Amino acid sequence: MVWTDHRVEQLKSLWNEGKSASQIADLLGDVTRNAVIGKAHRLGLSSRPSPIKRKTFILPLGNERMCQWPIGNPGEPDFRFCSQSAEPARPYCHQHCALAYRRKAESAA
Repeated sequence: MVWTDHRVEQLKSLWNEGKSASQIADLLGDVTRNAVIGKAHRLGLSSRPSPIKRKTFILPLGNERMCQWPIGNPGEPDFRFCSQSAEPARPYCHQHCALAYRRKAESAA
């Protein structure tokens, strides 16, 4: 595949429209997503945020004293944090501290 002037202009136009590298590769044909990304980088086209949607999880109020142990899969709607009372100076409740931390004597065994 050769980057002709016409294909470079198409790339720039599609990039500015907000198309993903995969979409641009499909539209141009005979080029990979990585080739599109590389060419865009070499052309100095502006970088864009990842198209992967990130979820923001809202923690319960007063979360600094609540267990932050994740329960479930972050991609699932029922994902949550334990939210039991946290141990002093720890992010987790007693039960989850037992899972997260080990005493030196236990780790050496």
